Amino acid sequence: MRLAIAILAMMLAACSPRVDPQKQAQALQAFATVEKVFQHPRCSNCHIPGDAPLQFDTQQPHMMGVVRGPKGEGAVGLPCASCHGEANLPASYGPNAPPGAPHWSLPPPDQKMAWIGVPTAELCAMIQDRKRNGNRDLEAMFKHVAEDKLVLWGWAPGGNRQPVPVPHDQFVAAFRTWMDAGAPCPQAPARG
Repeated sequence: MRLAIAILAMMLAACSPRVDPQKQAQALQAFATVEKVFQHPRCSNCHIPGDAPLQFDTQQPHMMGVVRGPKGEGAVGLPCASCHGEANLPASYGPNAPPGAPHWSLPPPDQKMAWIGVPTAELCAMIQDRKRNGNRDLEAMFKHVAEDKLVLWGWAPGGNRQPVPVPHDQFVAAFRTWMDAGAPCPQAPARG
């Protein structure tokens, strides 16, 4: 019986993918960069758990009672596009003029992708969960963070807004490193 168990254990070990500890560590370090970007106000102001977006680096509730609405594009009668155009307004409009980028909106209510205050392991799982990430596989998520014009706005927010502190090319490289290593998630801390 012991011999059969030992043989089964060896067979399972031979069939399971080998995890390179160095590659795993690099992937988890890369995910720390991804998390830093996702948690920055340029991203998290609209990736909210409730239905009222936040604004400014201080993440204050959005003025004028703005809400997510049925599609994530604002309330009926007050869509996001009422104030947010396809591009940032010229500097002559003042430092707090409404920012703009193509398809300015929040995630829809059924896939909020809310990550403010979400623990690292949960954020990692959420990014990979098609039910919570806009039905995107990892390649589609990569394309979203690398090319989407609303995402790119975070690095050129206009006015007196601070851009995402990680350069976009470094963020994209970190996302790819994490993804290519199998998108490992950090372990959640043990409860004790």
